[in-house]
Amino acid sequence: MTGSTSQPAPQNAPSDGSDIQPQAARENFRDIQVKVHIRRPERDSWVYMGRGLVSQEVHGHSSRVVVRTLNTNKLITQFGEGTDLQAEKRGNFVVIGCVEDMGVVSWSLNALNNSETLRLLASIELACYKCKNVLMDPRTAGRSRRKIERIIKEDRRRRHKRRKEQEALVDAFAKQNLGNEPGLSEAGPPPQS
Repeated sequence: MTGSTSQPAPQNAPSDGSDIQPQAARENFRDIQVKVHIRRPERDSWVYMGRGLVSQEVHGHSSRVVVRTLNTNKLITQFGEGTDLQAEKRGNFVVIGCVEDMGVVSWSLNALNNSETLRLLASIELACYKCKNVLMDPRTAGRSRRKIERIIKEDRRRRHKRRKEQEALVDAFAKQNLGNEPGLSEAGPPPQS
């Protein structure tokens, strides 16, 4: 008579993770504390938004990554399956380029350490990966991915070009000897009478 014992199952089951349901694993997502910066379209500099808390919210079969302020719990941004983005790791930063109607909005999430950064990157990629599109039409999904990458690369190229032009203007202006105009002495301001 196998399989019909009346003894209860032991309470201390092995914790190898094999008995955890996928839904339970998603609910056990630990929030990640980050510093949030944003770079808006047609801007070259980052703006500090403050400290935030990244969490993963599950709705049915889809999930999304939500960034809220640490103090007030106000929504800063969210990324889901419908978001056209590219996420990459740079040190302890995860830089996310989001393609929107007005251009590319870049988010920088600075985690505390390398393992938190890797968890953050993995959760963003899992939440934003367009699974349904890949299964239905892999070629269209690949084309969409390449288009997003191309738009973000073009935005990066334009920013670098603008920065080089600005630096060239500053250098050209600095090379002009404005201090050698007639009437100005190099020793300092004119004496007061």
